[in-house]
Amino acid sequence: MHDRKPVESWLTDMDGVLVHEGQPVPGAPEFIAKLRASGKPFLVLTNNSIYTPRDLQARLARMGLDVPESSIWSSALATAQFLADQRPGGTAYVIGEAGLTTALHAVGYVLSDFAPDYVVLGETRTYSFEAITKAVRLINDGARFICTNPDATGPSVEGALPAAGSVAAMISKATGVEPYFVGKPNPMMMRSALNTINAHSESTAMIGDRMDTDILCGLEAGLETILVLTGISSRAEAERYPYRPSRIVDSVADLIDEV
Repeated sequence: MHDRKPVESWLTDMDGVLVHEGQPVPGAPEFIAKLRASGKPFLVLTNNSIYTPRDLQARLARMGLDVPESSIWSSALATAQFLADQRPGGTAYVIGEAGLTTALHAVGYVLSDFAPDYVVLGETRTYSFEAITKAVRLINDGARFICTNPDATGPSVEGALPAAGSVAAMISKATGVEPYFVGKPNPMMMRSALNTINAHSESTAMIGDRMDTDILCGLEAGLETILVLTGISSRAEAERYPYRPSRIVDSVADLIDEV
């Protein structure tokens, strides 16, 4: 990786990189402030499709992270962009929260349970058996199956929560149809993020805390990949994967001087 171009654009995961268990990672506010002052394009990425960028902006602001709404890219936005490119002005039956429904409305999609083009599954705080049953029947009737992200579990203060990937597995078991996952580790998520800020993979770095999503996704999209040790993957765990990040640092605090 020694012949890579200097980093001109930055992509960073949110949970485990900038925030951890509801608190800012030490150095994260300074890192974001330095990014903003530099004028370099950047996006904060999240596989969580529950929240709108405005919701996330407010959440980060409460923790001292001054991230513009326009600098937040979620799996919900990536999914909406993917569907708008694939089938403009289509229809979808959605299981999800405001982050996903708002993103789909913004690209001109109509939300309907009458012969929709797609069943779109995202994260939600309250999965409904009735809604899942309807999704199964619509897919059996020919609707295409899309899921915002493959994460099987998500974090909470009490412990792990079942996430979109787990519910997708249940629907797949009932229908025999596998979904197309748009979020990380699909490099589609990275490509759409790069396009959003007019960045090039050769001069962009991806900062993440998970080898199986952030680093894999960045690697497959041709980015420099930086693993931080403030989230999921440890240095020892990183060594067990068949691929490696470009480098490993303790936290984003170690990257402030590089911006």
